[in-house]
Amino acid sequence: MKKCLVLLLLLSTLGTTAKPKHSYIRIKTSKGECIVMLYNQTPKHRDNFLKLTKEGFYNGTLFHRVIKEFMIQGGDPDSKTVASSQPLGSGDLGYRVDAEFRDSLFHKKGVLAAARDGNKEKASSASQFYLVQGKKFTDEELDKTRMSRMNGRFIPNPQREVYKNFGGTPHLDGNYTVYGEIVQGLAMVDTITNVATSAADRPVEDIKMEVTILKKSEARKLEKRKLGLKNSPL
Repeated sequence: MKKCLVLLLLLSTLGTTAKPKHSYIRIKTSKGECIVMLYNQTPKHRDNFLKLTKEGFYNGTLFHRVIKEFMIQGGDPDSKTVASSQPLGSGDLGYRVDAEFRDSLFHKKGVLAAARDGNKEKASSASQFYLVQGKKFTDEELDKTRMSRMNGRFIPNPQREVYKNFGGTPHLDGNYTVYGEIVQGLAMVDTITNVATSAADRPVEDIKMEVTILKKSEARKLEKRKLGLKNSPL
C-alpha cells in the first residue's frame, strides 16, 4: 500500500512539473491581448523572439502598420521614440534571422510571422513581426492568387480548406517565415485592424505593446486545455 501511495505521489509531482511542449508569449495592448504559441519547428525565430522578450525589447514598441484583411505589424525599435509624423518600418537591430520555411506552416489567420527587407535569402528582420488577419477565399480566388501572386505554388487541400473557411494571406507563403500562432485572444487582431490609420497605414492613435513570456505553470494550463498547433481551430 505504501509503495502504491509513493508511486501515486511521484506521478502527481511529475504531472505538475512537466515541461511545457511549447513556449508562449503574451502581447498586451490598449486594444486587448493575446497569447501566442511559438513553433518548435522554427527554433531560430523562436529563440530570437524569446531572447528579445526576456530583455524587454518589445515593451513600448508600436503596432506601426495596420491593414484590414491583411495584418498588423510591429517591433520596429524606432517606434519607441519616433514622432507621430515620421514614417516607421525600416528600423532594425543590425542582424537578420535565417529563413525557416516549413511547408506545414502557412499564413492562416492568427499566425505570427517575421517581416523582412528584400534580401535574396529571404532572411527575417531581427525584431519586426506581424500577426495575420487576412480574409476568406473561394476556390476560384485561391487559384487566381496561385497564378498571379504565388508563381503557381501548389496549395495543399487541407490548407485550402483553412483559407476558405477561416481565412489568411496565402500569397505570403514561402516568402516570409511563419513561426507561431495565436492560441488565445484572436479578437485583438480584429480590433486593431478596425482602428483609424494614416495614409502610411500607421494607426492615428499609437498602439503600444507589452510582451512577456508565460510562466511554465500558465503554459501547462494552456496545454492541458489542448490549445496549440494540433488542436487549435487556427
